[in-house]
Amino acid sequence: MTVVIFAVVALAVLGLLVLVHRWLWIRLVRDTTRPGGAWRRAGTVLAFALPALAVAALTAGRAGAPFWLQRAVSWPGFMWLAVLLYLTLAMLVAEPARALLLRRSPRQPPEPALPATPAPAAPAEAAPAASRSAAPSPAPQSPAGLGSAAAAVPAGAGLDGAASAASAGSGATAPAVPGFDGAASAGLPGLGARSDAVAGAGAEPQVREGAGRGTAPQAPTDTPVGGDGDAEAAAPAPAHDSAVATGATGVTPAAGGGPGAGDGLSRRRFVARVVGGAAVAAAAGTVGYGTYGVLRGPRVKRVTVPLAKLPRAAHGFRIAVVSDVHLGPILGRAHTARIVDTVNRTQPDLIAIVGDLVDGNVHDLGPAAEPLRGLRARHGSYFVTGNHEYFSGAQQWIDHVRELGLTPLENARRPLPLFDLAGVNDVQGESEGHGPDFEAALGDRDRSRAAVLLAHQPIVIHDAVRHGVDLQLSGHTHGGQLWPGNYLAELANPTVAGLERYGDTQLYVSRGAGAWGPPVRVGAPSDITVVELASYQA
Repeated sequence: MTVVIFAVVALAVLGLLVLVHRWLWIRLVRDTTRPGGAWRRAGTVLAFALPALAVAALTAGRAGAPFWLQRAVSWPGFMWLAVLLYLTLAMLVAEPARALLLRRSPRQPPEPALPATPAPAAPAEAAPAASRSAAPSPAPQSPAGLGSAAAAVPAGAGLDGAASAASAGSGATAPAVPGFDGAASAGLPGLGARSDAVAGAGAEPQVREGAGRGTAPQAPTDTPVGGDGDAEAAAPAPAHDSAVATGATGVTPAAGGGPGAGDGLSRRRFVARVVGGAAVAAAAGTVGYGTYGVLRGPRVKRVTVPLAKLPRAAHGFRIAVVSDVHLGPILGRAHTARIVDTVNRTQPDLIAIVGDLVDGNVHDLGPAAEPLRGLRARHGSYFVTGNHEYFSGAQQWIDHVRELGLTPLENARRPLPLFDLAGVNDVQGESEGHGPDFEAALGDRDRSRAAVLLAHQPIVIHDAVRHGVDLQLSGHTHGGQLWPGNYLAELANPTVAGLERYGDTQLYVSRGAGAWGPPVRVGAPSDITVVELASYQA
């Protein structure tokens, strides 16, 4: 059943990773690059290579890969996991801004609705206007005794291009053409004013059939008969007017009166690049700062813990708590040396290493742990196992740290002059039959003496309470390591970081001196805690 649950969880996580990478590829590669371009190809390659490196980094150690290969895939693979977290969060936050920037405000007031009259299919009228205007168009003959005039209608003028003719001699007026006068008098933005061709004796203007129904009227090229031609009326309408006019053939106005489709694509790409670039910069800056915090080494944190049973002579006793160093393919010997120097500068009375010292075997990481020989404390240095020691073989590390001068506490107690110090194995050891045994470590002790317990995971606090422990020192949580991981850590641990009280027992949880996976910490800085015991009798 456990295997089935693990498989289901693994598949769910893998599916989530695939979906997240697909979405990031759309937002950061497809939306920001041109199809077929070098950047598009490079981004697509990275979209496959980076998650593959991340999976390799997570599985190489457990699979027994050579240590050089673990180091080769760990840096890019684990660092990408950290960047992926904050890049995804940044893109999610930027989504509303992206949608807002892509909204286009109209550049003019909305046009009033015009009567919707379907344009008749007229294949013959699809011929270019230029070919029709090349031949002279005779002016229509008016009745005898009357002057004649022809209305000059610009080709492609659409609604506003139709002009009405005014009578000059007899007062005859050109009849209104449906769909023209309304458009001209409505004062639509971008539409031209009507122009009248005035002739000596009024005559009806010639208007092509279908004008105002989606086809452009034909303009005569000859000068109107019997009068001075209006140059403005005969001039071609501006290109943008004919494009906006509803009567223009085959032209659809751009949304909001703005640029065309090609300009819109450029706008979307520009917005995608700005938003994506900002998200990448935010994620890279966050991860970079978090990496610097880990690689520079842990800072010292000091906490005073009063214990009711602590004698006056033990007042001010200092315990340096070191947890979760996580020596491995990324953090090595130099990291251990920084920790040892920091601990020794605090001049502790006792040093407690509370598990997860390593992520690998002694053969690969023995040299990285070698600086631990330099730890100095008046009452010695002690070690208990964490869950990660059991992934590579806990017993080999128990034997090795003993060679380095540390004292392993395997479900054991060491009576000190002023209080009892006990340690239990990690709960991960239950899979090998070497789990925590509180009865062996604390069962027969004198409960009138103060007791300090070293246990890697905070979840054993309730066992500590039952056995009368005064103070439990733990690690394991990393304080969440990568925000918002602290909220997830709270679901599995009674205390994520800091000092809390459970009945008569106090629990202190260190954030740890290293980092697991990516050497990055955000919102949970690494620390070495100096716990100073205080006596109520002092």
